[in-house]
Amino acid sequence: MLTRRTLAATLTAVTAATALAACSSDDSGESRCANNKGIIACAPDQRSAAPKIVGDLLTGGRYDVAQARGQVVVLNFWGSWCAPCRAEADDLEATHQATKAAGVSFLGVNVQDSKDKAIAFEEGRVTYPSLFDPASRLALALDIPPNTIPATVVLDREGRIATVIRAAVKQDGLQPIVERIAAEQPASGSR
Repeated sequence: MLTRRTLAATLTAVTAATALAACSSDDSGESRCANNKGIIACAPDQRSAAPKIVGDLLTGGRYDVAQARGQVVVLNFWGSWCAPCRAEADDLEATHQATKAAGVSFLGVNVQDSKDKAIAFEEGRVTYPSLFDPASRLALALDIPPNTIPATVVLDREGRIATVIRAAVKQDGLQPIVERIAAEQPASGSR
């Protein structure tokens, strides 16, 4: 029988292997994805499509990330119980405000939380919407295990996973990443 610690360690190892496997090697055998201190960034030709990201919003209604195709989408996985999530909220909101004119959307994904606590957490902190995912199904579909919250995933304009950050973010680190991805030209033949 697996203990929680063993399960968490296994999930972390599988997650790292999966993220790195999603980034293949070029003809020289070198990976086209860089893993730098918990930030995995893939070159456009090495990105995999994001899984279906659909759910109920904290404030009511449904949301499907596919509606944002053509925009860069920044997904932030958070919980009201998470101290680093509280610390990064202002930086996420500042980055959201600074990049939205460039065709960037932000979407929070609240995990392992009660709806009341999640709504109270967001009030006055962020202006972008959040999906309510108490069972962490969306996080797990993106290989974000519960022990790596907060985490931020940046999808390119084609809905592919461009960057995965498995740590709290600061505006001065996140904004350049988002701006670089927003400045990319879509592949020919895509929408």
